[in-house]
Amino acid sequence: MSTTLRTASGLARRTVLASLAVAAAGALPLGAAAQNYPAKPVTIIVPFSAGGTTDILARIMSQGLTSELGQPVVVDNKPGAGGNIGAALAARSPADGYTLFMGTVGTHAINQSLYKKLPYDPVQDFVPLTRVATVPNLLVSNPSQPFKTVKELIAYAKANPGKVTYGSPGAGASPHVSGELFRSMTGTDLLHVPYKGSAPAMTDLLGNQIAIMFDNLPSAIQHVRSGKLRPIAITTAKRSPELPEVPTIAEAGVPGYEATSWFGLWVPAKTPTDVQAKLYAAIVKVLKDPAVAKKITDQGGEVAIDTQAGFAAYIKAEATKWGKVVKDSGASL
Repeated sequence: MSTTLRTASGLARRTVLASLAVAAAGALPLGAAAQNYPAKPVTIIVPFSAGGTTDILARIMSQGLTSELGQPVVVDNKPGAGGNIGAALAARSPADGYTLFMGTVGTHAINQSLYKKLPYDPVQDFVPLTRVATVPNLLVSNPSQPFKTVKELIAYAKANPGKVTYGSPGAGASPHVSGELFRSMTGTDLLHVPYKGSAPAMTDLLGNQIAIMFDNLPSAIQHVRSGKLRPIAITTAKRSPELPEVPTIAEAGVPGYEATSWFGLWVPAKTPTDVQAKLYAAIVKVLKDPAVAKKITDQGGEVAIDTQAGFAAYIKAEATKWGKVVKDSGASL
């Protein structure tokens, strides 16, 4: 036999053995992929700028998960386009458990109705793990504005159409749609000013460059407590325990008004189920830690824990609800 034939024969044997090894790896029992996971740092992509509620919650979770997983869990802010830029980046990330996505009611239940086309599919591109928290939105104004109550705001807006500006973390974010719901239910002409996150919008509100915000309570409450912002009303059906003296929008003059923000964690589609299970267990353990729960409630939020299937069903119901709100308000991008 020639040297060439022997070499070819040896190569063929190695190829067959390699193929058998791949096949054997694919037949490993469930849990094998998670045995050495995580072996390197994990990233949580946040689709809004630092300082906003999504970022605050992600950093609370990153601290707890670093301890639970035994690897650094870092936050990576990718703001823009109402969360769409960060969501698209997360959707395209390797499905290996090393990229988590801190999404919101905006990225997974509102944007699909508000935007004509998304750079990601909120259902097909992600696997839901669990909600992390629910948060009221707080209608706040710069103290220099000439209104102190919901009724005064409505009267002023109707007398000055298009002159009352409200900021949001971006088009499609819960604070934006909360404003659109208010606008449509009160017949007022409010002017929406989108930003790349809550923090820059808040900076302009504090500087009286915009008049009001329907901001997530965690990112607004410190400025209310310091007296830099005037609280007008809460968007949820019940008053917040953190600001019990502040009425709901419904009881302050807009019956039936209700809007709640929620935040959760996802992984890219096709992430191994055993890795999902390990992540889910770690996240739930962190959320059940009383110290973590206190950090969230101190910010005005409430811990929310779902099963993966329960979270998927919740997202579907929320997408239907907010799709109707977007359609009724006439908002589109």
